[in-house]
Amino acid sequence: MSNQLSFLDNFLVLIYFAMVLFIGLIVSKNKDKNIKEYFLAGKNLGWFAIGMSLFATNISSEHLVGLAGAGSIYGLSVGYFEWYAVIILIFLGWFIAPIFIKANVFTVPQYFGKRFDDKSRLYLTIVSIFVYLVVKIGVTILAGSFVLSEVLGWNMLATSILIVLLTGLYTVIGGLNSVVYTQIFQTVLIILGAVLLSVFGLFEIGGFSTLSENLSAEYFSIIKSSSDSAFPWTGILLGAPILGIWYWCADQYIVQRILGAKNIQEARKGTLLAAFLKIIPIFFIIFPGLVVAVLYPSLKGDSAYSLLLSGNILPIGIKGLVIIGFLSAIMSSLSSSFNSAASLFALDIYGLFKPNTSENEIVLVGRLTTMFFVITTIALIPLLRNINNHIYINIQALQAFIAPPIVSVFLIGIFWKKASSKGAIWALTIGGTLGLLKIALLFIDEVWINTYIFLKIFYKINYLHFAIFLFLLSSTVIISFSLFKVKEKYEGQNDNILDISNKGDDVRFSSPANNYFSKEVKINKTKVKSFTN
Repeated sequence: MSNQLSFLDNFLVLIYFAMVLFIGLIVSKNKDKNIKEYFLAGKNLGWFAIGMSLFATNISSEHLVGLAGAGSIYGLSVGYFEWYAVIILIFLGWFIAPIFIKANVFTVPQYFGKRFDDKSRLYLTIVSIFVYLVVKIGVTILAGSFVLSEVLGWNMLATSILIVLLTGLYTVIGGLNSVVYTQIFQTVLIILGAVLLSVFGLFEIGGFSTLSENLSAEYFSIIKSSSDSAFPWTGILLGAPILGIWYWCADQYIVQRILGAKNIQEARKGTLLAAFLKIIPIFFIIFPGLVVAVLYPSLKGDSAYSLLLSGNILPIGIKGLVIIGFLSAIMSSLSSSFNSAASLFALDIYGLFKPNTSENEIVLVGRLTTMFFVITTIALIPLLRNINNHIYINIQALQAFIAPPIVSVFLIGIFWKKASSKGAIWALTIGGTLGLLKIALLFIDEVWINTYIFLKIFYKINYLHFAIFLFLLSSTVIISFSLFKVKEKYEGQNDNILDISNKGDDVRFSSPANNYFSKEVKINKTKVKSFTN
């Protein structure tokens, strides 16, 4: 299926690599690399940079490959997660961003530590790093290298190593600043590539009318049966928002841009821009899958994106631009994963156990951690070929097994003052254990599972329905333990915990892991104890 790029297309790809490296390195020049500058871009990000970076961080190769592939099988119903994202991004900007910014934290786990304790903080840190390495980085490389090797004939290992090394280079040197400003450039290319592929694909089949003539009504139905294996309406209604809130509101991978905002107003405007951009995947990333369903009825799934690229529907030059958009999706996601993982390890593991570490040492640890993730990613590349089809749905399923306990503790901790640290860690432990069991069953022989009724039911339950169950169970646990331990002091007790106004942007809290902030804070000129005191 592979074909070679023309000289012009190859030239465009080389120019792209050079431009990304140039932008990534130039924005880091002459920057004082203290922890605020390196991990939060100096808390100087404006709305445009935030919005573009949020979009580029979200849209990776598994989106382009997975959404097109799922669209070729299930139709427009796969767009549910994208539609929810629009709503949840607004929720992030208006309700969650003010809380994070006023807490002046560097990471989401650090907020968990302030609201609850270091056990909850460490749990979220470890789970997040695992997700970045196995799910985000691993699947990004898998989807990306598959397309580039199968379609273009590029060597899978060599191509993957080159992409990882280039991305790692500017991420190590420049931190979040380099990541965000390369993503502004990459967002334009991602959108351009997606639009071009959809437009030329529709031209190839004769327009929208051909889709409706050749595809069944099921492809255009967005409401599926409650027994549907992939997108049951009950799971979409109640389960999908749980995954969305974790991803957009409680995952360092995304929230780091909000934490680096100049102020609450800039963060809010940035989330509005990202919400507007998230409308694009519904039309220009899913539609290529529908085109493939018409052109190649017998060839569906994750090969859909590759089929369009390997065909003759894209002229010389246009194909190069689409490939550049695809490369942008890979590199933007990788840079975010590397930077977020480095932030979590340096601040929430190393900084937690070495509280008197200097800022220079923390930044050095962050850079070394990024390098470690780059090397680890390269080492894992040969193992990724064994992952099966349906990338997009598999990612959602894994998140459904991990996210619910975190979302439960996160939301209840914000909106209920009596939520205790003991309730939080028990909810995370019990919910996390059941999620881990669900993941483990995926690797066990189904014949053996079917011999045990409980395991069979547990194994067969739809991933979105499981997310609902796990969320309700985790919520019950944290509420029960918190009510039982009613006399436990509420660590985050102050009147501003739910303040979502623009006032008090300059609030400063002490960090439980280091000496970067003073032990007292001012909120609207009134001294109160920090979360950790």
